[in-house]
Amino acid sequence: MVWKPHVTVAAVIERDGKFLLVEEETDDGIRYNQPAGHLECNESLSEAAVREALEETAYTFEPEYLVGVYNWRSEVKDATYLRFSFAGKITGHDPLRPLDDGILSARWLTLDEIRTLAPRHRSPLILRCIEDFLAGKRYPLEMVTHYA
Repeated sequence: MVWKPHVTVAAVIERDGKFLLVEEETDDGIRYNQPAGHLECNESLSEAAVREALEETAYTFEPEYLVGVYNWRSEVKDATYLRFSFAGKITGHDPLRPLDDGILSARWLTLDEIRTLAPRHRSPLILRCIEDFLAGKRYPLEMVTHYA
């Protein structure tokens, strides 16, 4: 058997002191996550973050920074995730756009609300990415090269 991590992206989006999260149905019940998902073939990491944010929230996301790269092992799922977390701004919204299957809603939440919901987070990376963003961790997008 060949081992390989799941490469994922996430968007940390803050507006007026609130962060955009999605409420989604999972195998473990209803959970909260950043707009996030898997990298697709021939897609750059930042393109994946833009796509996932749009599909899951109906907001158009423009990455401005890399917040961090996170390696997390879920023993329960017997899976390793390599997450690239981007921060940026919202440049549009289409309230009539249907959200991805399994996404119940996109919600703007305060840091305190997010901390309260921690038992229902999809992974521990959600709060960690937000805390890193709040700590000022912002790296140039050029740190990640898409070589086509």
